Amino acid sequence: MTSPVASPAAPARSKLSLYLDLIRWNRPAGWLVLVWPTLAALWVAADGFPGWHLLLVFVLGTVLMRSAGCTINDIADRDFDKHVKRTTQRPITSGQVSVPEAVMVGVVLTLVAFGLVLSTRWEAVAWSVPAVLFTILYPFTKRFFAMPQAFLGIAFNFGIVIAFAAVTGGVPLAAWVLWLANMFLVLAYDTEYAMVDRDDDLKIGMKTSAITLGRFDVAGIMAFFVLCWGLTAWVLAPYQLGWPFWLGMGAAAAQIVWHYTLIRHRTREGCFVAFSKSHWIGACMFAGVALGFALR
Repeated sequence: MTSPVASPAAPARSKLSLYLDLIRWNRPAGWLVLVWPTLAALWVAADGFPGWHLLLVFVLGTVLMRSAGCTINDIADRDFDKHVKRTTQRPITSGQVSVPEAVMVGVVLTLVAFGLVLSTRWEAVAWSVPAVLFTILYPFTKRFFAMPQAFLGIAFNFGIVIAFAAVTGGVPLAAWVLWLANMFLVLAYDTEYAMVDRDDDLKIGMKTSAITLGRFDVAGIMAFFVLCWGLTAWVLAPYQLGWPFWLGMGAAAAQIVWHYTLIRHRTREGCFVAFSKSHWIGACMFAGVALGFALR
């Protein structure tokens, strides 16, 4: 009698596959929400197309730093992620990637991004240092800060500051207004994201803006969106970018109204769709800025 043949084990995932999962390679929405406001700032700082060198530096730098940020976040949250439905199978939490491996990935990505900035002005290099520090600190603010999304906004918005520094060597008032506008955009879409995990975050004691705002979460998000839109329109109106700019802003306003229809019932599915599509607001604004400069 022959012994039964054991069924083959499921093939193990390659390290490359795990590392790509670690940096959310298959979820480009996370870096798209960063790249559009950064590119809009780059166009404004350069008074039009900034040149291929700076365009490449800031697109690649944004992707690399977002990827490094995901790695840092997963290292910091590895014990919390075990208790959140959406994150239990992340590579570090599931034990498929070790913490030292993840640290190595994060360090390499950060160094490559820093190398890109070194090809620009020294002022941009100087501003990139606090950008890295805030990226590292952000995950830990969720333990004690009632609105960690605001801290995330500071980390995310350094791309705007660095863009102006790389082009002009300085950071004028217009840059800081755009920085503030994007702060409100980050608060809006990341609160939508936090609404997806609110029940789990309450159980494990995590701090988020969705929990802090409570029953005013939807109203708060809409207010954040309106403040972002209003500040952007106010600071860029003097550049006289004409109908392309206002068409882009109109499309962004339509997106904001659509977001309300997605989040008003506070379902996990609706809130996640709203977050995952939030980069289109920045894309509309950037398209209006870029086309406006091109046709001015």
